[in-house]
Amino acid sequence: MPYSHLLVAVAPTPESHILVNKAVSIARPVQAKISLITFAADPEMYNQLAAPMLENLRELMQEETKEFLAELIQHMDYPVEEAVIASGELGEQVKHFCQKKRVDLVLCGNHNKSFFSRATCSAKTVVGSSGVDVLLVSLEKEKA
Repeated sequence: MPYSHLLVAVAPTPESHILVNKAVSIARPVQAKISLITFAADPEMYNQLAAPMLENLRELMQEETKEFLAELIQHMDYPVEEAVIASGELGEQVKHFCQKKRVDLVLCGNHNKSFFSRATCSAKTVVGSSGVDVLLVSLEKEKA
């Protein structure tokens, strides 16, 4: 049975292009939907340290995240159903999105090489809580 709605967990890094390319390669043959989710950093600790100078830091970070998503979508060559900037706990946000939007595959990136690192990475949270299939995509650069 082919997947019908993919959720791609991206971060504002160049490696996110690898993830969306993988998602498109899975979605295109079956015309599945693709949604993107990313997480905005919470600048509260920075505001505590630098108070008045950085009061607009949250807005700036949100704007940068929106620009990142727009640029990523522009280069995808595939329609995006929805792009969400979330905050809070990764696993809970992904689980909620999967249930609400009937997602049946989540794609996450994995930079980790060692077994211990893989076992403790944030993708483990998604695998344990999403309730759907999860594809971990290696984001390690291939050595030439």
